[in-house]
Order: sequence, then structure tokens, then C-alpha cells
Amino acid sequence: MTAKANKMGRLNYKLEYDFKTTNLTVSIMQAADLVAMDSGGTSDPYVKVFFAGDKKKKFKTKVHPKTLNPTFNETFVFKNIPFGDMMAKTLMIQCFDFDRQGRYFHSLEYLKLCVFDFLPDLGNMIRLERSVCQCVKLIWQFEGWKDLDPPDDTEESPGDVCFSLRYVPTSGKFTVCILECKNLRKMDFGGLSDPFVKINLFLNGKKLTKKKTSVKKNTLNPYFNESFTFELKPEQLPNAHLILTCLDYDRIGTCDPIGKVAVGPKQEGKGLQHWMEMVNTLIDPDEFLKASKVS
Repeated sequence: MTAKANKMGRLNYKLEYDFKTTNLTVSIMQAADLVAMDSGGTSDPYVKVFFAGDKKKKFKTKVHPKTLNPTFNETFVFKNIPFGDMMAKTLMIQCFDFDRQGRYFHSLEYLKLCVFDFLPDLGNMIRLERSVCQCVKLIWQFEGWKDLDPPDDTEESPGDVCFSLRYVPTSGKFTVCILECKNLRKMDFGGLSDPFVKINLFLNGKKLTKKKTSVKKNTLNPYFNESFTFELKPEQLPNAHLILTCLDYDRIGTCDPIGKVAVGPKQEGKGLQHWMEMVNTLIDPDEFLKASKVS
């Protein structure tokens, strides 16, 4: 079957449910005509597979670098799902662009290319197979192509992060205090998130070190009040910048990004303003506080 061009691309997948074992097998075959997310006109795609509201069972394919037409051929098995329960579930298949600097989301931003519901139509899909021992095996199976849905332009804002910066030139101590986040995007099926903040310090465009806050469970307005101190020489300050990334914690699998903010001398908008206010107050090293939007 030939995939047709689509604005976001198409995905070829296979679903198989075994009524005897109550296992659902999901095979991600290939994608075609994906949207180019990198400056070179390509993407580094990979696919996540999970049930909405269930963060314990999550699978993802390998990353295929520099291609808009990846061939995955990877199979994942969700075990012990009664058919009655499966009918009430929503299977999520999401395609992402891998960013080697920002990890599993493009340009440190969350990119959602594909979300569609799995509500199987049993008509013309149930077949009887005979195994070698001549036992009847009842299987539901489907294979086909699916257009990738573009991100929702009306999607809610990722939220706000409130933090403070302090630099003491005499000691070379650079302190970042993550105070709180507000109005975060809902990431869990129950309408909440399990947020934490990751702090990446870059020097000359390369990651120097990273730290992270504790995880706050079941909240969209987490209060952290956690400080992190980095060693940074005064002459390094003009070539340094921060990336603060808010993520939704996942005990099994990859933590999903909620949003990020970049702060530094070469950034724009509030990211630059916040950094310069720190630099301009070096004669008075008292901490200052400013809320910055998560982009």
C-alpha cells in the first residue's frame, strides 16, 4: 500500500489482539512524508506507543536520524488486557523529532505529531487461524496507514515558571533557585501532572552540567523553593546560558516535556532581560525574583 503525501506525514501500523492470551500487539512499520523539523530539511523521528492515562506501560521505537521516511519495523506487546477493558481504552501513537541537544523533543520544545483513538471495529477484522496442533485461535487484526494529525493550534499554554538567579563574582558561585510553577499544561489522563524542573547550564553552546528538582505529584501548581549552585568563572559568564525545562515525571519510560525557558546573554525577550538584571545587580548580590513564561 502506498502512502500519500500529507502535511504532517503518514504512519503505517499494525494491531493484533489475541483473545486467548488477552495480549495486544502493536507494530510500528514505517512513516512517510514526515514534516521536516531540522534546519537541513530532515527530521530524526521516533514513535511512542501507550494507553492514555497509563504511564506504566509505555514503549518507544529507536530514533532514525535524518529521514522523512523512516522504516521502524518494531513490535510492542501490551499483556493481559481483557477485551472489555481494551474497548474502553484509548491507544496513543505519537511521532516525535529527536533533538540531540534537547533530548526527546525538538529544539527543547514538545512536538506532538500524532494522536488518534483506538476503537476497533470488529466487522471484517476477526479471523480464525489454525495452529500446528489444529486448535482454533481467535485473533483480531488490522493493518493500515494513518494520517498524522498536526498539533492543536488551540492547545493550552505550557504555564509559568518562577525562578531567581544570583551570581557572586568573588566566589564564582552561580545560584539558580526554582521557586514554583503555575498553571502547567495537563499531561496526565486525570487532568494533572507530576512536574519537576531540569536545569541545564551551557557554556559556549555545550552542556556544562545539569541538575533537577524533586518531583511534585498530582499538581499543576508545584511549589519547589529549591536552590542549585554551579561553579562559573567571571570570564565565562558572557558565554553561558541556562535552559530550564519543566517535565512530567514518568516512572517507566521517558518523562514528557511540558515546556522550557532559555535564559542568557544571547537570548531574546524575558530570557535576556532576566539575565541582564542579574548581571546589572552584581554590585548588590541580593537575590531578585521575576516570573518568566515557559515557551
